[in-house]
Amino acid sequence: MSLTRAEIVEQLQKILGKDRVVTDEHTLQQRSIDNFRKLQSIFGVFTMPPPAAVAMVSNTDEVSRVLAFAEQQKVNVVARTGGTATEGGLETPVENSVVIDGGLMNKIIKIDAYNMQATAQCGVPLQLLEDNVRELGLTTGHSPQSKPIASMGGLVATRSIGQFSTLYGGIEDMVVGCEVVFPGGEVARIKNVPRRAAGPDIRHIVIGNEGALCFITEVTVKLFPYMPENNIFLGWTLKNMKTGFAALREVMVAGYKPSVARLYDPEDGQLHFSEFAAKDDCVLLFMAEGNAGISKATAEGIAEIVARHPECKPVDSKLIAAWFDDLVWDAGKVTREDDRIRRTRNVNRTTEISADWSTINDIYEAVLPRIRAEVRGITLLGGHSSHSYINGTNMYFNYFYDLIDCEPEEENDKYYFPIIAIICEETLRLGGSIVHHHGIGKARARWVKEEYGTSFPMLTALKNAFDPNHIMNMGTIIPIKDL
Repeated sequence: MSLTRAEIVEQLQKILGKDRVVTDEHTLQQRSIDNFRKLQSIFGVFTMPPPAAVAMVSNTDEVSRVLAFAEQQKVNVVARTGGTATEGGLETPVENSVVIDGGLMNKIIKIDAYNMQATAQCGVPLQLLEDNVRELGLTTGHSPQSKPIASMGGLVATRSIGQFSTLYGGIEDMVVGCEVVFPGGEVARIKNVPRRAAGPDIRHIVIGNEGALCFITEVTVKLFPYMPENNIFLGWTLKNMKTGFAALREVMVAGYKPSVARLYDPEDGQLHFSEFAAKDDCVLLFMAEGNAGISKATAEGIAEIVARHPECKPVDSKLIAAWFDDLVWDAGKVTREDDRIRRTRNVNRTTEISADWSTINDIYEAVLPRIRAEVRGITLLGGHSSHSYINGTNMYFNYFYDLIDCEPEEENDKYYFPIIAIICEETLRLGGSIVHHHGIGKARARWVKEEYGTSFPMLTALKNAFDPNHIMNMGTIIPIKDL
């Protein structure tokens, strides 16, 4: 027999104490969603079942005890730290879930400058870790737009990526080792070594699991020298995305590693570069960084490659540097955007995919006309490539729409789902991946079987092996109906 809400709260209080089991209505409503249902938070209308409680854990042992209780009583749990998720991964989809909040696990355990790695608990904000290592002339190399408010556990759980990924890689390239807790309370540690060939790389069971397999309590990440004095910015305007993709490809295939490599289409570009870009201009930009010699050689090599495309017209590097300074989203910027949406009922969303060089422009050209034709109220529709590899790149679709004859709680069904359906359908049809770095969450889980194809049983086997009673973040990555 399932426990009642009151019984769940009582048992959690025995484990953690009353002061760290949160049950006030406002907090429970806010913890029932993430930015996938952002409008519900902005307008104060909530439709997801509120959790029974938020369990504020402060150490690994407490996480273990809470998960042991949840496993025994078949209580759905949702792991949460910074709360910046965008795809519904933090939603509580069933009654009487428990949110395990790791925000109190906020200690930087060790900064090891000799071995170039840092160990932090899951609730340490990335910005805090970055500030601390920069005092030693180092950097994590990880800088997502959510950097000021995102936390280490969530960044690893969602397989996040940062603005400097073309040089430093995604979070999966940075994680050295970690500590996690599985359902039932079993604690596992993956030791910190630079590489090993002792079977499959089990770090990747943890990285990107989105709380559907385990709770991440501690992570160790690589560090890199920080030399901003050597940063070199480059930019060009051009008229054709296909040319821009070709230039990006040539830079990557030539072996250059700029930290930033981006290509904006005209509509998305006007949000950032209207000072120097015409309304029909695309913008191609790069940043080279690192050792002075490497940075100089990288910038010169990129400039030589782009010069092979006469369509590309150089832009003053100071203009690109100024754009870069305003790229991150701190709490103040988030609040201002919420106020804008509340006032105008004009919503901004993004959806990112990836594909090889042969396919990425085809996906871009297939998606935009369909959205314009099939979705009402579009006020801006564009996108940019921001993370490139030797064998392909990503496309980050950026779109705004007015809520027409629509209440805030209806927004996902009437706008967001139709748009991401078009993006996912065209991406899958042409052979790309439906998600590059935001995670599957619950929003894109409906396409996960098609995304994985014949390898989907491997994914479900992981879920059934590590979470046999399916108490971990039900409906995230794998829809409930497919378990």
